[in-house]
Amino acid sequence: MQTGGFQHNPFMRLTLLWTLLFAGGLWCTNAFMYFSRMGLTPTSVQAYYLGSEEEYSAPRSKESMLEVTHAHLPIMGVVILMLTHLMIFAPYSDGFKKAFIAASFGSALLGEASSWLVRFVSPHFAWLKIAAFITFQACLAFLIAGLARFLLVRPSRRPLDDEEEDERPIRSRAPRARV
Repeated sequence: MQTGGFQHNPFMRLTLLWTLLFAGGLWCTNAFMYFSRMGLTPTSVQAYYLGSEEEYSAPRSKESMLEVTHAHLPIMGVVILMLTHLMIFAPYSDGFKKAFIAASFGSALLGEASSWLVRFVSPHFAWLKIAAFITFQACLAFLIAGLARFLLVRPSRRPLDDEEEDERPIRSRAPRARV
């Protein structure tokens, strides 16, 4: 995997391309669901979680929020694990990888936590909900696009170390004569 082996294995490529299709669907539906309920303004987030007299909507119940959190936490964890695991093999610096992995998991966790914070602690946490959503969607898009790039752009086949040795001219492999 570290040397791009998945790019040459047709079964691995097929599996990962199908996974990308599902991850892309997740990214789209995540955005559609968010924007069908609220926008990128604190008042829209507050109205969704705290209810709105103008829209005749009730505050979100802790039971309904618990159901959403119960489904989101494991799914988001597994999806981010899978995509960041594949990113580990991409040619980025270790510092970037650590920061990006932390941003991916952190934004997902903060997105879930901020819902509870807006509803039960303070409406001012609406900004955190918006920032976490934007960060998570950006991280997810980067991971999906990065994996797609590595799968769809075929690198030229580099010979392995053993193959390089065998491709040297025969005379250079002959032992030197002692003088």
